[in-house]
Amino acid sequence: MKSVVQNKNVGRASAPRSYLSRRRRRSHVQIPFVAVTFAMTVDGKVTTKNYASVDFTSREDKAHLIRQRALGDAVLVGHGTIENDNVRLGIPREDLRKERIARGQSPYPIRVIVSNKGRINPRLKIFQTDFAPIIIFSTTRMPRQTREQLQEKATLYLNQARRVDLRWMLQELRYDYKVKYVACEGGPALFRSLLEQRLVDQLSLTIAPFLFGGKNAPTLTGMNFDFLPHSVRCSLKKMKVVGDECFLTYRILYRSSRVRQLPDRRMPLRKP
Repeated sequence: MKSVVQNKNVGRASAPRSYLSRRRRRSHVQIPFVAVTFAMTVDGKVTTKNYASVDFTSREDKAHLIRQRALGDAVLVGHGTIENDNVRLGIPREDLRKERIARGQSPYPIRVIVSNKGRINPRLKIFQTDFAPIIIFSTTRMPRQTREQLQEKATLYLNQARRVDLRWMLQELRYDYKVKYVACEGGPALFRSLLEQRLVDQLSLTIAPFLFGGKNAPTLTGMNFDFLPHSVRCSLKKMKVVGDECFLTYRILYRSSRVRQLPDRRMPLRKP
């Protein structure tokens, strides 16, 4: 059985710990570098109004997503993304797994799901595989039956707030799992929440040659019609055009905020 970490003893969950006391202990812990990867249409849409899984990018973009995932010590997704895409979050390419091992990483990144309500389907494909640990950050709003099913397959971090404290989540990943680099794959609501708390360091963005239209189709920051609390400046670091797609890499800049350094993910030099 996997452990359930929470701030108060709810039901018979194992290994209960205090969320507030853990939060005080972690206050000095640095958070990992967070790199987000997205694809969007020319008019800025990341999916349709129904949040359906839509295949509108090329093979090159799909390979690009796997390469970005392979850089992470952990891969992070929101509840909606894992439900809609139903992916295992693995590294299918053997060469990328070998590169990870050569850099001192595990063959696969830790898989992390964040969900405020915790209504996660235990039958998703990700829970049918055990090649890498699965960690779920949620709240005690998670239904008891779901909790009992998931704790057999994942480590659960639950708290009694209405929403997951994303900064605390990142601190836990750094402290408990030595995660220095988080590869985040959305969705839009999670990206917006990370931006609002100044937790995103890099954005890899693919612009695909399509137009979806529709005011109810989400953009990069979801369906929230409010402005961000503060405008966020992006500094373009890299641009590449492959076919009709444009691949952009931005560093995210915040006012009066220290820039977190990108961990070294270069391959070690071979000895002659």
